Amino acid sequence: MPYILKKFEVTEKKTIDDFLVEDVKLTIKLSQSLLSKGKVLDENNKRLQKKQTIKSDFIQVNIYEPITKGLKPLFETDHFAIFDKPSGLLVHPSSINNEYTLLDEIRYHFKNEASLVHRIDKETSGLVLVAKNRFSEMILKEKFENREFKKTYKAIVKGEIKNNIEINTPITNDTGIIKIKMKTHEDGKKSSTFIKPIFYNKSKNKTLIQAFPITGRQHQIRVHLDSINHSIIGDPIYGLEEEIADKILTKKVTDEERIVLSGDIRLLLHAYSLEFEYLGSKYKFSSKQNFEL
Repeated sequence: MPYILKKFEVTEKKTIDDFLVEDVKLTIKLSQSLLSKGKVLDENNKRLQKKQTIKSDFIQVNIYEPITKGLKPLFETDHFAIFDKPSGLLVHPSSINNEYTLLDEIRYHFKNEASLVHRIDKETSGLVLVAKNRFSEMILKEKFENREFKKTYKAIVKGEIKNNIEINTPITNDTGIIKIKMKTHEDGKKSSTFIKPIFYNKSKNKTLIQAFPITGRQHQIRVHLDSINHSIIGDPIYGLEEEIADKILTKKVTDEERIVLSGDIRLLLHAYSLEFEYLGSKYKFSSKQNFEL
């Protein structure tokens, strides 16, 4: 398990902030993050606050200790790395109970200064960019915010798409029972996705497409494709009745039942390629995973 509860003896009266940096040897940024998230406790398991003077004989810290399962970066420089994430792997732990995520491999290979520049959904496979230091993190994240990256996805969708389509429908939060679900709505944020069909399998009534997200809204490609009645095969949220989607998300159906309900055991969406410029050099990466209809 990545989060390990460790005990540290207190031998000198000081604030918890100073103790974490001077005695536990954590960075200021990490120590402040742990405190703000309630991961630093006294001997009575009470949460310690920033600037609080330690009064107990020891403290307990939920420290993230990465593990590896052999996933290596596809490419790396001194400043960044590219991982080719498999489907089903979270990029970042959502709770202290997540046993293994992509962040484990990132921190295992590159230590605590490394960070995710962007994220993709657990079931989405493909390329993820990682900054290896604070300098590259600042530059690369700013580029993402300014939409200076060209991202190409592949997806397999229901039905036939014959021609290129540009979808410019605003996206906002849905108000149903699934909290993470989004929807198209005129009051939402401006959103744009370009869809290009690659191959249509008539016998399966499925189309392999490329998707180019021009904006970067949550679930954008999935929402936009569903809005034109071509939801992605295996999508556990979109293209399904909410009650069915909720059962899939809460794992109340078997793998076989999910295939019947959504078309596949996984979401057939793949972050295929990534292009950007960094410190005067241009880079283009393509996933090595097989993703075909």
